Amino acid sequence: MSSSKTIVLRSSDGETFEVDEVVAVESQTIKHMIEDGCADTSIPLPNVTSKILSKVIEYCKKHVETPNSDEKVAEEDLKTFDSDFVKVDQGTLFDLILAIICKRN
Repeated sequence: MSSSKTIVLRSSDGETFEVDEVVAVESQTIKHMIEDGCADTSIPLPNVTSKILSKVIEYCKKHVETPNSDEKVAEEDLKTFDSDFVKVDQGTLFDLILAIICKRN
């Protein structure tokens, strides 16, 4: 996966993450911020900790990198990844849900 632009995301605890734009725009909120020119240096995510942001980035990367073909192997791999992704403690799952709600807005 190669992208001509990198986006810097900043978590609530100040950690920064450089991600390819194609991964960052999986979030509609971030996509709109980029389109509106609000992402010149970095995009602050004041309600998302670095622990949760790193998991959200992992999720977005996997979904971007998985081919959009009818390939059964890729589809099953993604289903397995999604199933394993949510096998976390209840607090982490709650934070992921909140981050995803923010991601989809």
